Amino acid sequence: MGLLLVAAFGLLLMRRHPRGGRMLTAGAVVVLMLMSIPAVSDTALRSLEIYPAVTAGQLRQADAIVILGGGRYFAAPEYGGDTVSAETLVRCRYGAWLARRSGLPVLVSGGSVLAGRPEAPSMAALLKAEFGVPVRWVEDGSRDTRENASKSALMLKAAGVKRILLVSHASHLPRAVPLFQAQGLTVIPAPTGFTTEPVSQWQRWLPSVAALRNMTIFCHEWLGRLFA
Repeated sequence: MGLLLVAAFGLLLMRRHPRGGRMLTAGAVVVLMLMSIPAVSDTALRSLEIYPAVTAGQLRQADAIVILGGGRYFAAPEYGGDTVSAETLVRCRYGAWLARRSGLPVLVSGGSVLAGRPEAPSMAALLKAEFGVPVRWVEDGSRDTRENASKSALMLKAAGVKRILLVSHASHLPRAVPLFQAQGLTVIPAPTGFTTEPVSQWQRWLPSVAALRNMTIFCHEWLGRLFA
C-alpha cells in the first residue's frame, strides 16, 4: 500500500515536476515488482529464520511450552464470533504436537489490541477442543511481543518454571527470544511456519500476492526490532 501511495504521489507530481514525478513513480513500481517475486521475498524472509527445528533432546530440557498468538479472525460468521487467525492456528497446531510428545504444560499468550475477544482464550479453547491438549496458563493481557514476554514470565515464575519452549513463526522468533530471555527465562526456540520453496523452480520468478505478503512480514519484523 505504501508503494502504491508513492506511485500515486509521483503521478500527481508530474504536473509540476515531470522528471521527478516519473522517477518517483517508476522507482515505486520497480520496487513493488521486485517485492512481488518469490525468489526475492522468500530469500528476505528466510534470512530471519535463524533457529532450526527443535530436537527431541531440547524437548526434554524444557519445563513448559509457551505459544505466542499471531492474530485473530475477527467476527468469524461460521464460528459465531472472534477466533484464531490462520497464523495463530499454525502455532497452536505445532504447540499441540510438542505437548503431546512431551507431556509439558502449556501457556498461551495473546491479548486484544483492538476491541473483541483476546487471542489467548480462543487459543486455549482451540487446543482443548480440536487438539485434545489442555492449557494450564492463559495470558490474555498482552498487546505486543514485549508484553507477551513480561506478562507470561510472571505466571511462569510463580509456578517455578525457568526453561521454556517458545513456539512462534520462524521469522518472529529472532525478535521474541531476546525479550523472553530478558525476563530471566531460559528459552529454547521452537520455530514453525518456515519459508519453503515450490517444487518448480520457475515459479520462484513469477510475481505473486503471496510474495508481497512475505515481504510485508519481513518489513513488520524489522520495524518491530527498531521500535521494540
